Amino acid sequence: MTASQSTSSQPSAAEPEPEHAEPEHLEPQPKPEKLAFFSPDVSSYFIAGGAAGAASRTVVSPLERLKIIQQVQPRSADLRYKGVWQSLLRMWREEGFKGYMRGNGINCLRIVPYSAVQFTTYEQLKRWFTLHGSKELDTPKRLTAGALAGITSVCSTYPLDLVRSRLSIATAFRNLPDPAKASKPIVGAGGVKQALTSAYHTATTASSNYQPTTMWEMTLKVMREEGGVRALYRGLVATAFGVAPYVGINFAAYEALRGVVTPPGKSTVSRKLACGALAGSISQTLTYPFDVLRRKMQVIGMKQSLGYKYTGAFDALRVIVRTEGIPGLYRGLWPNLLKVAPSIATSFFTYELVKDYLVEH
Repeated sequence: MTASQSTSSQPSAAEPEPEHAEPEHLEPQPKPEKLAFFSPDVSSYFIAGGAAGAASRTVVSPLERLKIIQQVQPRSADLRYKGVWQSLLRMWREEGFKGYMRGNGINCLRIVPYSAVQFTTYEQLKRWFTLHGSKELDTPKRLTAGALAGITSVCSTYPLDLVRSRLSIATAFRNLPDPAKASKPIVGAGGVKQALTSAYHTATTASSNYQPTTMWEMTLKVMREEGGVRALYRGLVATAFGVAPYVGINFAAYEALRGVVTPPGKSTVSRKLACGALAGSISQTLTYPFDVLRRKMQVIGMKQSLGYKYTGAFDALRVIVRTEGIPGLYRGLWPNLLKVAPSIATSFFTYELVKDYLVEH
């Protein structure tokens, strides 16, 4: 009996061990599913994407601002920024180094979350479309993933883009009069008094037009004078139409070119930069008219004499083609192409560099 009790007690003592061992082995299993979206890989995508955006925009800040100025400037011959180098010299003479970096702070503030969301969304969509690598990632899937990533990122940061555009051009056209408030010749009694009053009103109004020089001031001005929060999303439709194909083509072209420009064993820094530059140039050139429409819509509410009376993106497209022809849709393309090559090259290179470092560490 004692032996049987001792032998029976051994299984009873040994039985709980596997029962306790199994829960210890199974408890960690659900955690990766719950935290899959916040995995270290996703965090590395987000951080690397933000770093890539900030680096790429800062490198080409002067050309970025010049592109915006040329897109929205009036057609007056004596005030136009003509040519790239002449315009950059003029910007330097009038505003110095600050002129080159005008709007870059808010641009980086916008591009960091924009680029982070875009790269992260693209990487996640690639996983979903390929069922975590079980299916092939073909070109249509790359285009779709890139388009959806572009729309997601632009919708999440669009107000910052609009305010940045306003800040970029506010000082460039600070001396322009507003024809809507320009005084007409006054004839008759009291004409001198009325003329002085009108001139004073025009001067004070013009000076108030150029006060906002910071992100917060410009944001408040837009909301106060142009319809509240809704005004911060003016041009979003045109932007979405342009960003979707641009980002889709950009990612698809980059990954397609990687197999040609950077094959295994030839993945040098110069080849990686060339791959990004080519992809960016192709995507920007094909979708540039959408970018012009976006800028036109973003500055409609400004008091400066930019001459825009568009009722929407399609009306802007119709008016531009009728008055300026197809070349009107490509104003500022040259500085944009000079900007795109180093910008996109820096963006992809920085993204892969930071991502690989974070994954390894």
